[in-house]
Amino acid sequence: MPSNLHVVLRSSALPLAILVTALVYLRGWLHLRSASVNAIPAWRATSFFLGLLLIWTAIGSPIAAFDEELLTIHMIQHLLLMTFAPPLIWLGAPLMPLLHGLPRRLVQGAVGPIFRWAPVQWLGRLLGRPSFCWLAAAGALVGWHIPAAFTLALNSDVWHAVEHICFLATGLLFWWPVVQPWPSPTNQPRWTILLYLCLGTFPCDILSAFLVFCERVVYTAYLSAPRHFGMSALEDQACAGALMWTCITIVYLVPAALLTIRMIGPQPAIAPPGLGSTVPQTEPQEMEVSCG
Repeated sequence: MPSNLHVVLRSSALPLAILVTALVYLRGWLHLRSASVNAIPAWRATSFFLGLLLIWTAIGSPIAAFDEELLTIHMIQHLLLMTFAPPLIWLGAPLMPLLHGLPRRLVQGAVGPIFRWAPVQWLGRLLGRPSFCWLAAAGALVGWHIPAAFTLALNSDVWHAVEHICFLATGLLFWWPVVQPWPSPTNQPRWTILLYLCLGTFPCDILSAFLVFCERVVYTAYLSAPRHFGMSALEDQACAGALMWTCITIVYLVPAALLTIRMIGPQPAIAPPGLGSTVPQTEPQEMEVSCG
């Protein structure tokens, strides 16, 4: 049974946080649309809201109650948080709508000065490096699937929450160089993103292959868990590994194919920066207000 902390998070705190984020984004998006119809297309806003929905599905929906009984459900959570929700969030070009959605005094008095603070700018440059993003995502994936760490998260509400936050944060980091939302720098060649995606599949392939072909149950906590769908613990483990293997391959293939088409196709006069980058079409003075 889920603990009281999990009940509170799933029933109130998490949906409230997602709802507030959605409302702030919607307010900012409507403000930008009133200034310029083409500022951020409706499909980008839809992508952002879908990303938020997937985060709630992973952590706050009824399926989350089975993550301690089925490794496959646990793997679905990880995939939603690291692989599916982050690119949808970034495709929504969230930074400008969120800035415009917040109260102006808050942006001018707090957010703007924080963004201009030298240590924050240095941290932003560090977090934007593809090498750092790759290492962070690979480290989180491998680290939390070490049996000791995995079991710790299963047995501790706090560490379970930390695990989910870690997966979401590193998922956002991993997809940042791929989608390149504003204000991401766009000076790296496109072929490096193809290499980045290819290398990104290696930790997932190794882990999923190990889960599929291992002849023993790696996470022993599932040996005593209730069985569902007629699957044994070992079959559940193989299903989780196969699901991870398939989803990662397909999801990473999509941006790789789009980037390849752009590379071999006719080049426009001004090449679009990155897979999904967007430069909000706002007036310069309006952007200055947002940044304080």
